[in-house]
Amino acid sequence: MPHWAAAGLVTGLAAGLLALPGPAPGRQADFARAAGEFGVPVSLLLGVSYLESRWDTNGGRPSTAGGYGPMHLVDTAAVEPVAPGDPGAASGPGAASGPGAAGGATLQRAARLTGLPAARLRSDPAANIRGGAAVLASLKASLQARTGSDPADWYDAVARYAGSLSPLPSSGSHDFADQVFEVIRQGVTRRTDDGSVVRLAPVPDLRRPAAPSARPAGAAECPRTLDCEWMPAAYKRTSGGYGNHDRMPATTTRRIDYIVIHDTETKYRDIPSMVSDPDYVSWHYTIRSGDGHVAQHVRTRDIAWHAGNYDFNARSIGIEHEGYLARGATWYTEAMYRSSAQLLRYLADLYDLPLDRAHILGHDNVPGTTAESHPGMHDDPGPYWDWAHYLELAGSPITGTPARPPALAVAGPPAPGLPDGGPADAPPEPGAAEGVLTAAPAVMSAPGGRARSVIILPDYATNQPLFTGCSAAKPARPCEPHGASSVWLRTEPREDAPLVDDIGKRVGKPSTYSVYDHSARASTGQRFAVAGRQGDWTAIWYLGQKAWFHNPATAPTAVPAAGALVTPLKDTVRVYGRAYPGHPAYEGTGVAYQERTPLAYVIRSGQTYTLGQIVAGSYQKAGSFDPAAHVTVTGTRRFYQIQLGHRVAFVRARDVRVIR
Repeated sequence: MPHWAAAGLVTGLAAGLLALPGPAPGRQADFARAAGEFGVPVSLLLGVSYLESRWDTNGGRPSTAGGYGPMHLVDTAAVEPVAPGDPGAASGPGAASGPGAAGGATLQRAARLTGLPAARLRSDPAANIRGGAAVLASLKASLQARTGSDPADWYDAVARYAGSLSPLPSSGSHDFADQVFEVIRQGVTRRTDDGSVVRLAPVPDLRRPAAPSARPAGAAECPRTLDCEWMPAAYKRTSGGYGNHDRMPATTTRRIDYIVIHDTETKYRDIPSMVSDPDYVSWHYTIRSGDGHVAQHVRTRDIAWHAGNYDFNARSIGIEHEGYLARGATWYTEAMYRSSAQLLRYLADLYDLPLDRAHILGHDNVPGTTAESHPGMHDDPGPYWDWAHYLELAGSPITGTPARPPALAVAGPPAPGLPDGGPADAPPEPGAAEGVLTAAPAVMSAPGGRARSVIILPDYATNQPLFTGCSAAKPARPCEPHGASSVWLRTEPREDAPLVDDIGKRVGKPSTYSVYDHSARASTGQRFAVAGRQGDWTAIWYLGQKAWFHNPATAPTAVPAAGALVTPLKDTVRVYGRAYPGHPAYEGTGVAYQERTPLAYVIRSGQTYTLGQIVAGSYQKAGSFDPAAHVTVTGTRRFYQIQLGHRVAFVRARDVRVIR
């Protein structure tokens, strides 16, 4: 069974532990009643709902696609548009063009079919399930398909349900139907966000009525389990040069160190016009919320302009997800998580990339290139992205021990015979010499005792920190309570202590509780070096200071972790937002030397930071419409990627010592 299908499914003994004896109560009974009333197979109704919402109510709030409740009934006026000048307006590939989902309104159709008011369909889970069942039954009837209790007879109705009632289901909607059928085959038991236990018994012999169609020539780069669309980005000359990405020679195998996760801050319907604009930016893939449909825009060998830092652009693949960081919506559909997780796993396998938070970054984890650009870096996907669930679906659940020791793998071996360094560099410390990148770095063993690092891992559903800024009209008003992947960081181990400051993001200003301000937040899956412990609090090294978060043993928000750390070899060490090579690497290339400007932060003697990966200094010289004119400059200087704060950063290997 594929990782993505198995992850999160509770079957066998675990399912028995959650199953309740006697007649099905609560939410389970709601599904049974609605299925009986409208003649929908109960397994099908449960499967559709699971792929939309995992049976959650989400407090009656809309998804990023404007869908409500367990059946994700879509209201075209659900999502609040981002106001001009709002911090959210800069989070995705484009500003929102207005509210509404891409397609018809299942909420309004459910209201007509059931006679229930739209407000009740949004807020009452039982009514919402009735509405979804009514819509499915009406779709089945409109197809004039044969009736019966076999879920396979409902395949086209399921595809059309995900397609927001479009006249014909898209390929993405067929992917949705396929995933619904896979969940029904495997079965799943889960406790929902409001405490209901729901069980979908496995139907292992469930048939799929239609064979997958052959993928056309020139199709998207995708796993075979997804029928992805090729929606090419523009590549044209413009008055300012060319756009909207850099094409590499067909024989090029691009080095990939990262996959960067974004949200669009606009609706999927706007994506075609955006990617076809040569004066705009670009990214590799977009995933639609309602059904998980995947479109590819830029070949993975080519460089998309998505991260706001060209060093990261040159070494990454960008995936956009239809939705908003916070404005009017706080959750993503299961269909989108699953499609994205399948794509993520495919790309990670293709490029031999570890599925950890040192390599799988949010756009909000990418540093600026300079101290001046750093404050303007983007904040998506934000704290409501469920990193633990996402990586579990991708087959790499977050645990306390990295799958691959990062200190033993060097990203991007250098071209032989190209020295690096330069007269401005101080001589390396003994045991920390630069040169042969395939050798393990100099290390010293940590003394025995408690873990020297932790991985942030709060329970998403119950971790509901205070945020503000979810309403453009009232930015100071607290957001509605909701599960989140972030923990707040404070100057002292107490709840009323101030938040730590981020001198590089909010220059001269204190941190805030805004959902768009990650200055004092650590995110699920990020590994930090421990700086202290006191009672129920744990301190980590963060942006050159101790930062405390609440981590009680009874409800931990982090797990002990193994892995390499670095510590400065001198009083202060500068950090960088890009890993460019030294002067000698440019000799004979015809490429001008690229200055490495440090960020505003320094790390100090006695502090430790986690080592995510070792990077060989490199610079990709593009800037030409002709792919053959691009030049890759590669040196032998090593950089260590560290978890500096909410964003990663680089230090020169010669400036620090590695601790394992």
